[in-house]
Amino acid sequence: MSASGIALRGEAQEVALAEAQAVLALARDDDYRGRLAALQAAATEGEVAGEDAETLQELLEVGLQTGRLRALYGPGGERAALATYRRLPNGSAVAESAREVSDSLSTLAGQELRSVSLEALGPGAFSLSLAAGAAEITIRLDRQGARLHSVGV
Repeated sequence: MSASGIALRGEAQEVALAEAQAVLALARDDDYRGRLAALQAAATEGEVAGEDAETLQELLEVGLQTGRLRALYGPGGERAALATYRRLPNGSAVAESAREVSDSLSTLAGQELRSVSLEALGPGAFSLSLAAGAAEITIRLDRQGARLHSVGV
């Protein structure tokens, strides 16, 4: 996110406004209601920054994880929300961790796969282990994204 914030246009702006309005209608905490109202005002103007961007990030994370955004706004609304989320700090961190894991996995390309295993670590948390050639890689997959857990040679 730039110092000036991120622009919201078209369907991304519509989803942000609708979600802020829907959650505002249900929120009981005055502080949170104030944050949602501020987000609505910023989204109406077409740019969010600072605390407004943090509030939008929270709304999008919950809406994307639960499937609410797709259910209410269809695939197009979900894509617009995801594109916005990727421009926010948590979304960009998740995308970066996925790039790092992909880079590590590329070291296995062309090698004979010796073993693959997936272990459930807890609700929504998994460990994926791959062994190919002389390398062994373990990746943790959870709500925070994909992270390289260990590399052995």
